[in-house]
Amino acid sequence: MMKRDFYEILGVAKGASADEIKKAYRKVAMQFHPDRNPGNKEAEEKFKEAAEAYEILSDADKKAQYDRYGHAGVSGNGRGGFGGGGHHMNMDDIFSQFGDIFGDDSPFGSFFGGGGQRRGGGKTRGVRGSNLRVRIKLNYEEIAKGASKTIKVKKYVGCNTCGSTGAKDKSSMQTCGTCGGSGQVRRVQNTFLGQMQTVTTCPTCNGEGSTIANKCTACKGEGRVYGEENITIDIPAGVQEGMQLNVSGRGNTGERGGPAGDLIVLIEEEAHPQLHRDGLNVAYDLHISFPDAVFGIQAEVPTIDGRAKIKIPPGTQSGKVFRLKGKGFPAVQSYEKGDQLIYVNVWTPQHLTSDEKAVLEKLQQSQNFQPKPEKGEKGFFERVREMFS
Repeated sequence: MMKRDFYEILGVAKGASADEIKKAYRKVAMQFHPDRNPGNKEAEEKFKEAAEAYEILSDADKKAQYDRYGHAGVSGNGRGGFGGGGHHMNMDDIFSQFGDIFGDDSPFGSFFGGGGQRRGGGKTRGVRGSNLRVRIKLNYEEIAKGASKTIKVKKYVGCNTCGSTGAKDKSSMQTCGTCGGSGQVRRVQNTFLGQMQTVTTCPTCNGEGSTIANKCTACKGEGRVYGEENITIDIPAGVQEGMQLNVSGRGNTGERGGPAGDLIVLIEEEAHPQLHRDGLNVAYDLHISFPDAVFGIQAEVPTIDGRAKIKIPPGTQSGKVFRLKGKGFPAVQSYEKGDQLIYVNVWTPQHLTSDEKAVLEKLQQSQNFQPKPEKGEKGFFERVREMFS
């Protein structure tokens, strides 16, 4: 099933501001919220769809990738890792990530998760960790085939001394006296819709339901320490320079057992010594001598995954372009594949001996050596344009 355009889902124009996108999401989320549409699977799917759209369009980097590459550019930005997206989130993920869009003071605060609280009441645990960014450089062969890279990342990891609780021992964990362990504070508020009960995060325990009397000496009560971790990243074939992939939950560990942030992987391309990339296609400049152009030659050219032989027929003109079908890059999450384009350049010698000059001077007057372009023959730029049409 083809994914809908994110701007269409939220009902905003492509040039919409961050505030306009936020307001549009609030409107759609209120319309299709499961509590307003109990048992309505279609409404629940539209609610998740809106969350996916807002997740991408509310983030400047992800929005830029989406505007440039469409869904393929953000296929790895979802919560589920590569190929994720809002439809892979459960309701708790959506409410914890986007619930605070309505604010604790809004009459809809409890209706939409109360500033990051889990749906259905219940306390949250810890504070979510921040995202991390890393750069990974790939050569042409790795881009063409996909790659698995293991990298060492310096980051916050869980504290082994206290089991990520931040407390010195179990007795140091005490039930919060303000919320009674629920992590939430309820209050009645008068609104234009009448009297409504709202639920906000407990200011004393920050929604955890407990406080720490004696902090862990190793992590100073944070439940995490600075260390490093080896992370294996599976990179799909066909990625391009500047693309971002998202590895869910492999960023900094959250405080006191909170969920980890994400690891954002920025793709860099390693320059090839002979080839250069043009979208899905690969280009190569083949230089041949004048005699080879006259008599023809079987040439060997480099490709992404080795070498290939091509036949250059007699009388080949400089600027001729040959195509090796399917020898380019694959498209991300698609069966489409580019070609290798070979541009022929006839090499003109710059330094000649007296004997060589004498031979060429005789040939210079020959009618066979006078340019005779065929009628209707396409020019160089027209041939190149056809290659990319």
